[in-house]
Amino acid sequence: MDYIFSEKVSALKPSAIREILKATQGTDVIPFSAGNPAPEAFPVDEIKRISAALLEENPILALQYNITEGYLPLREALKKRMKKEGCFNPATDDLIIVSGAQQGNELSCKVLCNEGDTLICESPSFIGSLNAFKSYNVNLVGVELEEDGINIQKLEDALKSHSGTKLIYLIPNFQNPTGKTMSLEKRKAVYALAQKYNSFILEDNPYGELRFEGEFIPSIKTMDTDGRVIYSGSFSKILAPGLRVGFVIANKEIIQKIVVCKQVSDVHSNIWAQAVCHKFLETVNMDEHLKRLREIYRHKCSLMLSEAEKHFSKKISLTRPQGGLFIWAALPDGSDMVGFCKKAVERKVAVVPGTAFMVNENDITYSFRMNYSTPTDEQIVRGCEILGKLSKEIFD
Repeated sequence: MDYIFSEKVSALKPSAIREILKATQGTDVIPFSAGNPAPEAFPVDEIKRISAALLEENPILALQYNITEGYLPLREALKKRMKKEGCFNPATDDLIIVSGAQQGNELSCKVLCNEGDTLICESPSFIGSLNAFKSYNVNLVGVELEEDGINIQKLEDALKSHSGTKLIYLIPNFQNPTGKTMSLEKRKAVYALAQKYNSFILEDNPYGELRFEGEFIPSIKTMDTDGRVIYSGSFSKILAPGLRVGFVIANKEIIQKIVVCKQVSDVHSNIWAQAVCHKFLETVNMDEHLKRLREIYRHKCSLMLSEAEKHFSKKISLTRPQGGLFIWAALPDGSDMVGFCKKAVERKVAVVPGTAFMVNENDITYSFRMNYSTPTDEQIVRGCEILGKLSKEIFD
C-alpha cells in the first residue's frame, strides 16, 4: 500500500541525535553525541524518598487526572521562584506546566504561527525545536551566531527582508549546540528589534541554572514590558529529563491558547512527576543542589577542554562554554566534517555532525558538537585521545 502523509510531516526526518543514540546503545562507543545529564547528577535518593511518601500519603493525586494548566502547588512555587528572577509578572503573565521545554516550544509555535509565517532562529540551533517548527510549515530563517550570540545586524536584515516575522527563537544561555552565551547588550538589542518589527521572542532556557563560570546575565524575559517574550524552562537538566516536566511563562492570553492546544495533545503532563518536582523544590536546598550540579559540569567541561587541547590538531578550534553541556568544535574551512564524524564513529567515538543543527540541510558548517555531561571521565580522556589522533592524521 502507498502511504501518503500530510504535508506537515512528509518532509520531516528523524532527529540525527536520536538516530546516533539508537545506533550506539549497548555498544562500546564513547558517547560524546548525547545531551543527557551526568548519571552522578541525578538526585536518586531524594526522588525515591519523595515518590514513596507521595504514593503512601496521596496516591490518588499521583494517579488521577488533573487540570491542563498543571499541578497547582508546582505552578505557584514556580511563579514565586520566577518572579524573584524577574521573569514572571503576576499582573500580566501566567504559567503552564508542559511535558518538557520541547513541548513548550512546539506549542508556542502552534498558537502563534500560521503556515508560511516567518520564524527566525539562530543558526545552528536545537534540532528538536527546528523539527517542531518545520512541522507547522513555517518559513524558517536562520541567522548566524557570533561569539557573543546572534549577529544583530543580520537579524535586523532578516526582519526587514521578512516583513511580519512572527517569532524569534533564541537559546541565550550556553546555546545548544554551540555552548555560546548571548551578551547582555545583544539581549537588549534583540528585544529592541522585536519591538521595532513587532515580533514575539521565544526564549528557551533549559541550561540557565547550570552556569559554572562567568557572570550571571538576566533573561530577555526580565526586559519584557509589552508581553512579547515567551519563556520556556525545564526540570530536565536540573532534576531528571525522564520526568518530562517543563513550563512556559507568557502573557495570559498566550497561555490560554497554549492550554487549549495542550488539551487536544495530551490533556496534561504527568501529575506524579509534577508532584515530585514540587516536593523537591519544597524540601531540598536548591542552592546546594545546583551548586553540586555546577561543580560536576565545571569539572567535566574543564577535563574535556584540557584533553582536547592536549590531543587535537591545532587547526581545530573549540568554544569555551561558561555553563551547559556542550562544546562546539570547528574543523578547518573546506573540511569534510561529515566524513570526519563517520570516521570517529568507526573508531568508537560518537559526535554529532553540525549539519544536524542547521536550518537547512544544505547549509554549510565545518563544526561538530561534543557533549561532556554523559561520558565518564575515563571516556572523556580516551575519546579525546582517539579524536586527536584522527584529527592529526587528517589535518597535520
